[in-house]
Amino acid sequence: MVDINLDQDKCKGLECGECVDVCPMEIFQFEGDKVTINHPEDCIICEVCIDICPNQCISVKG
Repeated sequence: MVDINLDQDKCKGLECGECVDVCPMEIFQFEGDKVTINHPEDCIICEVCIDICPNQCISVKG
């Protein structure tokens, strides 16, 4: 199982949202003004979210 960690202390949520826009599997979603992880089991570990995140708040381990 894939372990996805999103550091909410570093995440800018609605101000950024780059991970929500780029994830091909739609793992990230907005919940209010926060980004949350939805269905982590669908993650294909492409690491696009890690590359795009300007605040380095996402880690993925497979």
